[in-house]
Amino acid sequence: MLFVCTGNICRSAFAQRLGREWLREALGEKADAFDISSAGTRAVVGSAMHPDTALALRGIGVEAGEFRARQLIAAHPAVSDLVLTMTQSHRRHVLGLAPRALARTFTLREAAALVDLLDESPAEPSDDFAGRARDLVAALADARSRRERGGDDDVPDPINQAPEVHEYAGELIVDALLPLLRRLVGERTTASAEAAVQDATAGG
Repeated sequence: MLFVCTGNICRSAFAQRLGREWLREALGEKADAFDISSAGTRAVVGSAMHPDTALALRGIGVEAGEFRARQLIAAHPAVSDLVLTMTQSHRRHVLGLAPRALARTFTLREAAALVDLLDESPAEPSDDFAGRARDLVAALADARSRRERGGDDDVPDPINQAPEVHEYAGELIVDALLPLLRRLVGERTTASAEAAVQDATAGG
C-alpha cells in the first residue's frame, strides 16, 4: 500500500504511520505481511515528518517515529498493490509515471467512498492477506462506474497552515483510511484496534 502527497512530510506520512499502527493493533505480528509506504511528488527528501503533523498524529496515539520523506519514482506505484493519493492531481501524477497502475490507483477519499458501495457481506477470515488485498482493489475498481460524480476527493495540503489545519487533514485521513483497513482485515479487527479507531476519530 503506497500513499502519495506532495512533500511526503504531512498527509502521506500521517497515513503511512496510521496505517501501520492500526494494522499492528488489529493483526499483531501478522501485520508484517503488509508493506505500507509513502512518497511525495515533490518530496522534501530525507526530512522528518512536519512537526504539526507529528503533533496531530500523536493526538490519536501514534508516534511519527524515524520517518524520512522520499521522492516518488515510477517503480513505487509499479510494484504497489494499492496506491492511495491525497488529491486528484497526485493521482494524475502517479498515472503519468505508471499508466498501468490505473486500476489500483485511487485518491484516498475516493477509495473510502467506493468501499461504501461494496457488498457488506463479511469476508471469510483468512491469512491470505495478499489475496484479500487483490480482491479489495479489484472490487474498488469495479465500483468506480457505480459512483456518482462530483464528490470532493482531495485532502487539503496543510503545509504553511495553522496546526488546526494539520489536525483537520488528519481527521479526513482517519475517516477515509480506517474503513479501508477494516475491509482489508475483515472479521479479524480486534477490540484494541477498534479502541484505536474511536480514539482517532475523537482526536481532532
